[in-house]
Amino acid sequence: MTELNATWIEASVVENEVHMSIVELSHASRTPQELIMSWVSEGVLSPAGSSPEEWRFSGDSLRRAKTAAHLTHDLELNVPGVALALDLLDEIAQLRARLNLK
Repeated sequence: MTELNATWIEASVVENEVHMSIVELSHASRTPQELIMSWVSEGVLSPAGSSPEEWRFSGDSLRRAKTAAHLTHDLELNVPGVALALDLLDEIAQLRARLNLK
């Protein structure tokens, strides 16, 4: 079990150091660039950079984009619905983390 946890922690650190362009994120998440731009406009993703050509997405953005893609395809949520669902999932994760600290 310890090896599994060490591997997971290492993977998380590396993931945060990844910086992808919108093209790379589109390929990695199997999502059209236009949808990624909509997610950025709605606040689902927060890339570094001032324009789509300059945007750089972190490994966390890839995780969020994959989750957003599943919500879009599996539950047929629109862009605002995806943003709301991800906000609620983030809030649940924060509450669980707070409960684990007590």
